[in-house]
Amino acid sequence: MSGHFTAFEGQRRLTSGALADVALAVKRAEPQASEPIAIFSDETGRPIDLDLRGSVDEVLARLTKGSPAGSAPETVAAGEPRGRGRPRLGVVAREVTLLPRHWEWLNAQPGGASVALRKLVEQARRAGGDADRQRAARDAAYHFMSAMAGNLPDFEEAARALFADGRRSFVALIATWPPDIRDHVIKLAYADRADQLAP
Repeated sequence: MSGHFTAFEGQRRLTSGALADVALAVKRAEPQASEPIAIFSDETGRPIDLDLRGSVDEVLARLTKGSPAGSAPETVAAGEPRGRGRPRLGVVAREVTLLPRHWEWLNAQPGGASVALRKLVEQARRAGGDADRQRAARDAAYHFMSAMAGNLPDFEEAARALFADGRRSFVALIATWPPDIRDHVIKLAYADRADQLAP
């Protein structure tokens, strides 16, 4: 599973990095840990569950063999019949339901419906890219906040400021939170806009 992850022991940040590195650091820390350890995906802000039983080699084998639910793209097992699409190019066939007039328009486009749909999706991704990234960052920060700071002072007001994109009031409201939690929430919410963090 690719991506960046962060582990917390109670309210203290333990480590951050690739999943295998974080998992091994958590495995080493667990015997001496005085508080529960939780691992979070920095992409979603949600906690993940890992099976850290056994040797280091066994843990690494499980990590490369499978991923937490919902993290891996669908794949076609070897030997299974392939559906439509161009699997060598990474094209995946899925069902799309549209009104007849939409199909007529798509089929009249150069290259047909599939090419037209791919172009439309790419245009929409480019046009809404910044807004989509900011929304994903805000959602990740909120998921992490809910898990780690739900009982901390001003949580509800901070959540409202986060979703209102009131960066200054958000940062002020969480200023008294434990430093590692506060800093991680800010990183998740505003890492893609670091230039805007200066007062």
